[in-house]
Amino acid sequence: MYVSFMWLRHKNFTQDEWGVGHSVIVEQFTGVITSPATIGPFGVGTVLAWTSPVLPRLTNSTEMAYPGPFISQAEGSWVGSIIALGAIVGSLPASYGADIIGRKYAIAILAIPFILSWVMTIVAKSVEVLYIARFIAGGVIGAVTATIPMYIGEIAETSVRGELGSYIQLMVTLGILYVYVIGTFVDYTTLNICCGIVPVVFLLIFMVVAPETPTYLVRRNRRKEAERSLLLLRGEEYDIYSELDDIQAQLDEQRKRKQSFKVLFTSRAVIRATIAVMGLLSFLSFSGINVVIFYAKEIFAKCGTNIDPNYSSIIIGSLQVIMTYLSGLLVDRTGRRVLLLVSDSIMAVCLLALGAFFYAKEQGYDVSDVTWVPLVSLSIYISVFSLGFGPIPGIMMGELFSPEAKGVALGIVCILASLLEFIVVKGFHNLKDWFDFGISFWIFAGNCMLGTLFVYFLVPETKNKSLTQIQDELSGAKKNRKKKKGGKNKKRSIVTNSGNMNMV
Repeated sequence: MYVSFMWLRHKNFTQDEWGVGHSVIVEQFTGVITSPATIGPFGVGTVLAWTSPVLPRLTNSTEMAYPGPFISQAEGSWVGSIIALGAIVGSLPASYGADIIGRKYAIAILAIPFILSWVMTIVAKSVEVLYIARFIAGGVIGAVTATIPMYIGEIAETSVRGELGSYIQLMVTLGILYVYVIGTFVDYTTLNICCGIVPVVFLLIFMVVAPETPTYLVRRNRRKEAERSLLLLRGEEYDIYSELDDIQAQLDEQRKRKQSFKVLFTSRAVIRATIAVMGLLSFLSFSGINVVIFYAKEIFAKCGTNIDPNYSSIIIGSLQVIMTYLSGLLVDRTGRRVLLLVSDSIMAVCLLALGAFFYAKEQGYDVSDVTWVPLVSLSIYISVFSLGFGPIPGIMMGELFSPEAKGVALGIVCILASLLEFIVVKGFHNLKDWFDFGISFWIFAGNCMLGTLFVYFLVPETKNKSLTQIQDELSGAKKNRKKKKGGKNKKRSIVTNSGNMNMV
């Protein structure tokens, strides 16, 4: 679907116009290869959204056939939040594994624990088994978060890297919508079977279609395999040797420096990348997005509207898919920073309005004439989140770190981000008990305001820059290079905005 649309946007071109023709070939090949990689994020979406249709029925009703005993609200909060603890455990091993056995196999093997988690969820007879199943699923989420952006960042050509990176979040949102829709109409076991099918499909397709990344292969001195991989990704008319030379030069430069855990604290580029990525993921968590996704049905039920909470969830899930798709079309045109700034600032306004509605309702005011506010506020909130703060942090995770630091750095960043997510999702149960919904959403709004300031001052722009250029700018090398005159001292850029091969 997504790849086909990318093809149509460049349909009218002449083959002698290399810039445009090259862009088509790159997008077609890379898009096809990226598609199986993003089935993993689709599975992540099913895990994230699972609590929305399931938890209300496990705690206080008999709408959904469930083989085990009903659970308390406190136990339900653990079922929802424990996946974040699993993600902490899964992030670092996956990152190391990607450096040792390769990006492809480190990703493909994740299907095994994923399938196990859904089998355990289906047969669970107690809440303890649910805890274990969700913990394992969380481990897979952490591993996917650490490896998929790395994989796509290393296979994508510069001019479409952001667009393909947005595909990660698009598939997460499709997974969320998938559960919202199916969970409205089927019972507990059927829903879990439908979710468990996803990792099976992922394993089969990914192993057959996806190549290893050229960066990893060059790093392992497997040049011939890297050539074949890049040829598959870029097409026969593409000058793969220039890009391979660029990758080799970057890796050679990195090997001159001592590679160890110290690089995370001594390399200026890695430190700046870590601050930017960690900040983005932190403010993403504290924006309240996971609370909205996990507890969408409960939030809408609390509003007291005449619209079925299940259908309200489907509405915001659909908007999330549409706006994430739109983000993919805009991210390499408007830039990452613009979308992040617009997204977070509007999210703050929406949460202020939502908090005001709930606060007024909780204080006993008549809100019967404005019951539309929650649905409208959350619809806009989820739309602008999907436009910027949803997909872009994942894109930048794959762009900002150098290959030598990427595995360890992403693992550590994902651990810290998962810990924050656990605090937010688990803490929301306590937060709403202390302050109820109104003030809770105002707290999230304040976090969005702080996030906007963080992006403005500390997040760099990466639009249409090669991975080498990004590392040069983060380390300060670009300033030194600008002082030199002539072409001999300048590095080759893989591609520019138009898709042409140029010297910069």
